[in-house]
Amino acid sequence: MVNLNNKILQIKAAIIICCIMMCGCSNNVQEVRDLGIHKAGKEEANNVTAYMSEGGKQKAKLTSPYMQHVTQDTAKMIFPKSLHVEFYDSTGKVESRLFAKFAINYENLRKVLLQDSVLVYNMTGDTMRTNELWWDQNKQLFYTDKKVHTKQQGNDIYSVGMTSDQAFKNIHFFQISRSTLLVADSTMPAK
Repeated sequence: MVNLNNKILQIKAAIIICCIMMCGCSNNVQEVRDLGIHKAGKEEANNVTAYMSEGGKQKAKLTSPYMQHVTQDTAKMIFPKSLHVEFYDSTGKVESRLFAKFAINYENLRKVLLQDSVLVYNMTGDTMRTNELWWDQNKQLFYTDKKVHTKQQGNDIYSVGMTSDQAFKNIHFFQISRSTLLVADSTMPAK
């Protein structure tokens, strides 16, 4: 009889444990699915100042009022509230400046997409305006296939597309639509 009571007690205990486990193991299907979703890391910073150097020499200084750093498939820094970059020559002097209202720095590609009221100028007074410009940090090269307005040493050039070195000294224009060029005085003798 004691052996029968022990078996009944064991069966009751097993039923109670199963009921507790079934109540405790209820899962929301959406919660389980969300566990498998990779959520991108996101960092934010205000009043950003960043220095870029190469070979121990400062090459550029970037300032921005706000930055988001997102790590997804491609890590990127987003500057949705404008940025300003000063580029330095080998002696440490500012050789050109860049402004844009929006930018994305694709870190692994070392390329920056600049958009909305992009302005680049060098210390000799040459300026370039466009709505979209790429900066390839590896090649130290600017390029775009969008409309560009450039003022360079008295010349006023409107084009679609261009490439330029970082110093903004060697510019190559594509599809010039309009230009005003200053021509040196004629060296031909008067008749």
